[in-house]
Amino acid sequence: MMQRSENDAEHHPLQPKFQTPEYLRTIPHLRPRIPANALLLRLRSQVIASLTQFFANEGFVQTHTPVITSSDCEGAGEVFTVSSNAAKNSVQETKPEDEAQVEHFFRTPKYLTVSAQLHLEALAQAVDRVWTLSPTFRAEKSDTPRHLSEFYMLEAELCFTEDIEDVMSVVENMLRAVAQALGASPLGAQLLRLRDIPSKDAEEGEKSASAVTLKQRWAGMATGDWPRITYRDSIDLLQQAVSDGKATFAFRPSYEAGLQAEHERYIAATVGEGWRPVFVTDYPSVQKPFYMPPSLSTANSKGAEDTVACFDLLVPELCELAGGSMREHRSAQLLQALTAKGVDGSSLEWYQDLRKYGSVPHGGFGLGFDRLLCYLSGISNVRDVVAFPRWHGRCDC
Repeated sequence: MMQRSENDAEHHPLQPKFQTPEYLRTIPHLRPRIPANALLLRLRSQVIASLTQFFANEGFVQTHTPVITSSDCEGAGEVFTVSSNAAKNSVQETKPEDEAQVEHFFRTPKYLTVSAQLHLEALAQAVDRVWTLSPTFRAEKSDTPRHLSEFYMLEAELCFTEDIEDVMSVVENMLRAVAQALGASPLGAQLLRLRDIPSKDAEEGEKSASAVTLKQRWAGMATGDWPRITYRDSIDLLQQAVSDGKATFAFRPSYEAGLQAEHERYIAATVGEGWRPVFVTDYPSVQKPFYMPPSLSTANSKGAEDTVACFDLLVPELCELAGGSMREHRSAQLLQALTAKGVDGSSLEWYQDLRKYGSVPHGGFGLGFDRLLCYLSGISNVRDVVAFPRWHGRCDC
């Protein structure tokens, strides 16, 4: 006969009453025992299964890329440096002035990865199409509902394509498959029933989406032909909205300043009509990393401009969900881009070798997996869809 384990019910942190999301984040080791949080674990598992099936059907090879890397893919500098001090392994955020005090375990500075993209490009050259779902890290001191220090990224690369439309089609078909599978599943029905129950989240400032909103989101993803708009046209749309008195923004929309979250939210609400994802394409090259090549046509509605073949995928409320681009596959042009961006190519010699010793046109994308779970589940804070969330100043267990 099975014996029952100890349970100190009187002092149990989870009492039979409403617990705020903020409080539950302080006990992440016990939080999954709440049925609503257990449901999120099942959602994560089901979405991973749907993605695995989709990529297998599309001929993608699942791969595992390194967590420790020699390069900062995005060039933003918000990385964790791996070091070994006093014979004790550690991971820490470092600044250039602290470099002399750091003992480098690998002789030279290495980092926790911010993206698997560069390694995926190497693997794609061998098997044509690859994908991975792996942890990534950002030493960004952000304290917002959209950011974590450790999170999962879904990334994919495909060779023998010269048009960014091909990459966007993969993203659209992938998310459509996920939404359709979720909408037809028992787990999807459980999520909708949960969202029909009145919640006190709104009183705590973290309102979850209703069942009606969730159905609308799933329908928007499950429906094809998502709208596309160029960056230039999106700026024109925002500026016209301000001129017509249809919208006011804290940050004035301008071509040079880039899109802020409030701008992306407006684009998703208008171009996407509040329920469909929207692709924004052809951003100015000055706003994007070195590896993005020029757009196929540098001319758009306002004439010739220096844009790159890329996109961001925006969804209602959550804003940016995914981003992708073509990759510069020409050796000379890649070297020019590195120089123009002021990127030190010494740690990227292996990446340049991919072009030097033969390459093909290719492109890829990255999608914030935890943000996707937020969107599908109606959870407003990304910290609540991750079992053990880490963000600036917090790593409880």
